Amino acid sequence: MVQIDVGALVVAFFAAMSIPSALMGLITWRMRVWIGRRDAEQDARAKAQQEFLVLLVKGNQAAIALGEATAHAMQRGHTNGDMEKALTYATSVKHDQKEFLSKQGVYALMSE
Repeated sequence: MVQIDVGALVVAFFAAMSIPSALMGLITWRMRVWIGRRDAEQDARAKAQQEFLVLLVKGNQAAIALGEATAHAMQRGHTNGDMEKALTYATSVKHDQKEFLSKQGVYALMSE
C-alpha cells in the first residue's frame, strides 16, 4: 500500500506552482523593460519631429518675410497691382501662421 504524506504533497504542489509563476514574473518584467525603452525612443522621435516642424515653420516665415521685403522694394520702384495683392496675401498668411502657432502653444501648455 502507498502512503502519501499530506504535508509533502502540499509542499510539492506549491513548489510546482511557483516555477510557472516565477517564469511569468520574469517574462512580465522583461516586457516592461522593453516597453519602457520603446516608449523613451518614441518620445525622443516625437520631440525631434516637433523641433523639425518648428524649423520648417520658421523657414516658411522667413521666405514670406523675404517676399514681403521684395514686394516693398518693388513698391518703391516700378510696381503693378499684382505686387500689391501678393504683399497683402503674404502678410495675411504670415499673420494666420502666427495665430495658429500661438493657439497651438497655448493648447500645449494647457494639456501638460
